[in-house]
Amino acid sequence: MTGLVPPDGTPLLIGGKLVPGGAGVFATINPATEEVLGHAANASIDDMDAAIGAARTAFDETDWSRDPALRAHCLRQLRDVLRDNIEELRAITVAEVGAPVMLTSGPQLEGPIADLSFSADLAENYVWQTDLGVAEQMGISSRRVVRREAVGVVGAITPWNFPHQINLAKIGPALAAGNTVVLKPAPDTPWCAAVLGPLIAEHTDFPAGVINIVTSDDHTLGARLVEDPRVDMISFTGSTQTGRSVMAGASATLKRTFLELGGKSAAIVLDDADIATAASYTAFSVAVHAGQGCALTTRLLVPRAAYDAAVDAAAKALSGLRAGDPTSPGTVCGPVISARQRDRVERYLDIARAEGGRIVVGGGRPADKDHGFFIEPTLIAGLDNTATVAQEEIFGPVLVVIAHDGDADAIRLANDSPYGLSGAVWGTDPDRVERVVAGVRTGTLSVNGGLWYHPDAPFGGYKQSGIGREMGVAGFEEYLETKVVATPA
Repeated sequence: MTGLVPPDGTPLLIGGKLVPGGAGVFATINPATEEVLGHAANASIDDMDAAIGAARTAFDETDWSRDPALRAHCLRQLRDVLRDNIEELRAITVAEVGAPVMLTSGPQLEGPIADLSFSADLAENYVWQTDLGVAEQMGISSRRVVRREAVGVVGAITPWNFPHQINLAKIGPALAAGNTVVLKPAPDTPWCAAVLGPLIAEHTDFPAGVINIVTSDDHTLGARLVEDPRVDMISFTGSTQTGRSVMAGASATLKRTFLELGGKSAAIVLDDADIATAASYTAFSVAVHAGQGCALTTRLLVPRAAYDAAVDAAAKALSGLRAGDPTSPGTVCGPVISARQRDRVERYLDIARAEGGRIVVGGGRPADKDHGFFIEPTLIAGLDNTATVAQEEIFGPVLVVIAHDGDADAIRLANDSPYGLSGAVWGTDPDRVERVVAGVRTGTLSVNGGLWYHPDAPFGGYKQSGIGREMGVAGFEEYLETKVVATPA
């Protein structure tokens, strides 16, 4: 497809070498056309074992964890070589992910590459040691120092929806902190990870084994990574259900786990807000990348008296957004990733109808698309917060409008969810808005359209939306251990 993808498929990166998969190759599919794009190396159990061994050796037997200048240098090399190949990476991303090309100038590609600068800067500037001063205990004077050190070998398991953003948001901070990494990407988007391998091996000074990339269509390889005692930490992004399995698998060795999981975020509209603006903005956002974002606000909570007006405004906004060709600059809503995901969304729409929901806009596959995994941007009205589509994560372009009876009720409804990842508040009275912000139990919140996403902003959730934070200094520190050293004063 491009110069970054060999005709016989992308290789694995293990121990600094580009190698074929022990289980052959597997296909990657264009979700907009259903055509086979090409192939990626299909790792075997032995390949995963070798990758973990390489990462372990690189951590234990090299100076990588003790050389922040080298780490910053290598991360900047990676950033620069990715920028040098940006157009080929853009083409791969649109074709393999089905991401609208407009998003590749932001969080689907260019943003995550730029964010490597933040990780490199932290490697150089982070305060690795803190002097606690002298303390007297049992007649002994001791000077205490707190050191921060790398955790060790990190297993990074990533999903398909924003592969560059999530891959780089894991490997950047993990490497900057001095860890070594085994990256296991989703089988739906292997190229987005695999193309890093040749660029790292041929254009950077990363020591062999510091970063290993293992693509496979075998989900059990992820479990091997989680359970292996040579791995010190698992950094996982994906569904809450799979997150539970990761946590269970990691428990045998009590390894550290970072989990960024699902969401069912609510946009709360107060009765003093501009209803049309809030409803239109929320409707637009849920159609972006076909709703395949864990932090999207897929519940719109509006004052009961303004319910019809909010539904009308959201319907008008969604009616103007067609599921379309991701290569077109004007496309906002492309395909979902696979036939499996399309079928999942359709099942939820059937459940909504069965529970009494009214499909105001959309509700199925576009009539003008006879191929590709497309779902129409969809608006559902007439349900309350107990409905299945109001409680479970759909991961498609589907918005549910729910009535609330005042600020306190809106907070209650927003929190009436197993998740607590993100949310939004719309209102003009600062005191009321602040009370809502304080009352909603989520990791991030947008007020009147404010954007929280940035490399210095920690991202993660409350409740079953995960454990820990990614990005920002807090995300960097997820990959560090704390050691206290005492010497005679």
